[in-house]
Amino acid sequence: MKAAICYEFGRPLSIEDVLIDDASAGEVKVRSAAVGICHSDVHHIRGEWGGSLPVVSGHEVSGIVEEVGEGVTRVKPGDPVVVSALRSCGTCYYCMIGSPQCCVTEFPRLDKAVRLRTKAGEPLHAAHRVAGFAEYVLVDQSQVAPVPKDMPLDSAALLACAVVTGAGAVFNTARVEFGRTVVVIGTGGVGLNAVQAAALSGAYPIIAVDILDSKLEAAREFGATHTLRGDRDDAIGIVHELTSGRGAEYVFVTVGNVTAMTRGFGMTAMRGTLIVVGVPRFGTDVCFPANQFGQYERRVIGSGMGSTNLRVDIPKYVALYQDGRLKLDELISERYPLERINDAIQATEEGEVLRNVIVFE
Repeated sequence: MKAAICYEFGRPLSIEDVLIDDASAGEVKVRSAAVGICHSDVHHIRGEWGGSLPVVSGHEVSGIVEEVGEGVTRVKPGDPVVVSALRSCGTCYYCMIGSPQCCVTEFPRLDKAVRLRTKAGEPLHAAHRVAGFAEYVLVDQSQVAPVPKDMPLDSAALLACAVVTGAGAVFNTARVEFGRTVVVIGTGGVGLNAVQAAALSGAYPIIAVDILDSKLEAAREFGATHTLRGDRDDAIGIVHELTSGRGAEYVFVTVGNVTAMTRGFGMTAMRGTLIVVGVPRFGTDVCFPANQFGQYERRVIGSGMGSTNLRVDIPKYVALYQDGRLKLDELISERYPLERINDAIQATEEGEVLRNVIVFE
């Protein structure tokens, strides 16, 4: 097969011949149909999250099951599936208490043994535990979720990250209730899913914040009741005005930006919650005024990929999509062949697109 490989952080990806192992016990090999370009991939490719080289990046995948290893019961060859970076053993402490997204179990064969290599035999690393910028991926069965055969696989790919991360932050992490006030900072692929999940939850108002007018326009289509330029000096004050002077009960920061986090904290109400969804450059610190916690009961919590349980949540999102209540097709800005992956990444970095998707023949 061929895969997009980053041999050196910060350089354009190259298309190279790659060898991949067969599926072993508990593993699934999937022939890729589509893979989304996520900002997490951009951070990784730019070296902002560290990691080992050479590496195959990409993690937002859909495709068709090609082969299953011994003991795989969740899918069979020929099944259309979503492939996620979320992996769980089902038996560790976090899995047992209902938080499989926090699974701490190691999967040595997938993570430490050489499963990807160049034709010359050079070992390759699988970024995000998927290595999705490739014609085939090899993952644990816990990382795949079946989707209906009639579902468009380019749209289904977005369920693997953008949807579960954004919508899951609202539904699972924050559990936003009807009538609550919500701010979403950053309205790209993840943020728009937070917006539409807030709308599905019955939140009001839903204030979308971004520095690009095109993104704010899109946010309106996805359910935002108000939009606000994040680079305005009075942005915090406007949020308070729109929420009867109190501030928002939930503020979701979907971009990996420390300034956005500190401004978002200023937008929260007494007893309000800042939900940190975006991941900034590794090693970055953020500071909040300490008196705001004990005195005003403000909270800051993290949301890792929407606190998602794939087996429970993916069927729900599919049902919402099929019922016309969850927008997926509208998230795709442009489709690219694998050979144009660097164009897709550059357009993503420029910020105007919602989600670019690589489609495989």
